[in-house]
Amino acid sequence: VVAEVGGGVDTVRPGDAVVVYGPWGCGACVKCAQGKENYCLRAEELNIRPPGLGAPGAMAEYMIVDDPRHLIPLGELDPVRTVPLTDAGLTPYHAIKRSLPKLVPGSTAVVIGAGGLGHVGIQLLRAMTGARVIALDVSEEKLALAREVGAHETLISDDKAVERIRELTGGRGADAVFDFAGVPPTTAIAQQCAGVESDVTIVGIGGGSVEVGFGTTAYETVVTAPYWGSRSELIEVYDLARHGDVTVHVETYSLDEAPKAYERLHANEVRGRAVIVPGS
Repeated sequence: VVAEVGGGVDTVRPGDAVVVYGPWGCGACVKCAQGKENYCLRAEELNIRPPGLGAPGAMAEYMIVDDPRHLIPLGELDPVRTVPLTDAGLTPYHAIKRSLPKLVPGSTAVVIGAGGLGHVGIQLLRAMTGARVIALDVSEEKLALAREVGAHETLISDDKAVERIRELTGGRGADAVFDFAGVPPTTAIAQQCAGVESDVTIVGIGGGSVEVGFGTTAYETVVTAPYWGSRSELIEVYDLARHGDVTVHVETYSLDEAPKAYERLHANEVRGRAVIVPGS
């Protein structure tokens, strides 16, 4: 909720409920001019750091936002339940949106990792495409969550996963694979289960990679590693939330309990997303 505004600010006023767009940029380069501040060409040069990633973030009673362009109206949405959409919604939305032409009825999308981002990605795939969604995870609890939010099939992410995906797709493989873990074992699965003319999108930052070349991937496979999303895409994500097409499973913690949330995250025990609520 906006508490105060600086001089010259007239697009928001105190009392407005807003969400904060995270990947700030310079606002002037060709990418920022398109709303793609996640790909700002001058961020490193100008030492611009996103809030919480090198600059003070929102785990506090107040935070300073550098420009009103980074605020999106929240309206009547619950801030606690929808704040994760700024990352856990925007990141998979951006990743999925570029693959929409391939996710037609009869296609298959594989989601690797059904945690904080993956369980939202499954919902986005169901809301935005006609694809059959196959979810993978190492945790039976996460797979239960995947089924709860709409996955058609769920598989343990092990050395048999690729074979099972091939069986489920009649040998074709997936039309799009979204790896929300990004560790070497999962990127290997992503590479091996992708079909001809498919997309392999490595969203997770676990250090894994996909070798691209003739004979190493299926013909004309596109491999990409996106980062976050644009300001206009964040508006679209919140419109989906307003229509009830996407919800986030959250665990809430007080500010003093934040270390506990990190401990549970490290132990892979968070179901969905952890949200720190100052003053709770």
